[in-house]
Amino acid sequence: MASLKEVKGRIASVNNTRKITSAMKMVASAKLHKAQAAIENMLPYERRLNHILTNFLSADSEVESPFIVKREVKRVAIVVFASNTSLCGGFNANIIRHLTVILDEYKSLGMENVLLYPVGRKVAEGVKKLGFKAEGDFQHMADKPSYQEAAALAEDLMRRFLHRDIDKVELLYNHFRSTAVQVLTRETYLPIDLTQEKKEEDKGRIPDYIVEPSVDVVMGELLPKVLRMKMFTVLLDSNASEHAARTMAMQIATDNANDLLQDLTVMYNKSRQQAITNELLDIVGGSMADFFSWGKIRSILPQEFEYHATSLSESFYKCHPFHRRRVK
Repeated sequence: MASLKEVKGRIASVNNTRKITSAMKMVASAKLHKAQAAIENMLPYERRLNHILTNFLSADSEVESPFIVKREVKRVAIVVFASNTSLCGGFNANIIRHLTVILDEYKSLGMENVLLYPVGRKVAEGVKKLGFKAEGDFQHMADKPSYQEAAALAEDLMRRFLHRDIDKVELLYNHFRSTAVQVLTRETYLPIDLTQEKKEEDKGRIPDYIVEPSVDVVMGELLPKVLRMKMFTVLLDSNASEHAARTMAMQIATDNANDLLQDLTVMYNKSRQQAITNELLDIVGGSMADFFSWGKIRSILPQEFEYHATSLSESFYKCHPFHRRRVK
């Protein structure tokens, strides 16, 4: 069993760690509240706008847009969203693990034909370890989501897609569902996928839209806006998922620290009780040994009792066979 000093030191260390994790949990919870409000306000608007756009594109066969044209994939871009810091459970590890799976799927294209856009320092480090070169530095976007920066990234991807520099763009991020649940999501960003909307259209009514002033003008304005909004929404979604994962991780760490403190406190009390018991036994044993010594007994016995005890011992000596043989 460990000594009292060691157990006491471990208790102090765990207690300090518990204070840190508890404080980090409160900070992450406050950030989560703000990020959750942002994504809950943005996500319904983005989904509805995207639903209207895709329904319109799938219903009107005369509408043509370069953003919905599928072509043979010779070069692909992958935008990966993670965090700049750790201590958020498996948030970053799951993203990097799934990224390696996607890279294996595009292994036949060659490393030079797979462009990676890492949003977050942790995934940027993972991309570097995998042997790929990042297409830019987007670490600041992970901490403070900005529509201007997300729109700039979306504009760059749209421009490269229109110039046939890339044939497909995919997004990999954690979708925020609740504080305890974050869903790893992989989506096709470009070209716009209309197959899902056609399935929903077959189940219900065929949408009919009146477009003014013209289809080309509306599509020229609406499509880039939807794509920019999609990029910003995914950025907000990943940010909320990060804070939710960190809140849960720090809560679990705090609970584990509390359990460990209880076990260490019980161990400390047992060790302390055992030490006190051993000291009492030593004191009592020493006192009894000193008390039952003959000099101590003689000092506390009455003189008459001592006289009779002496006479009795002399009589016993005289009656002993050895003494009688010596007398003869």
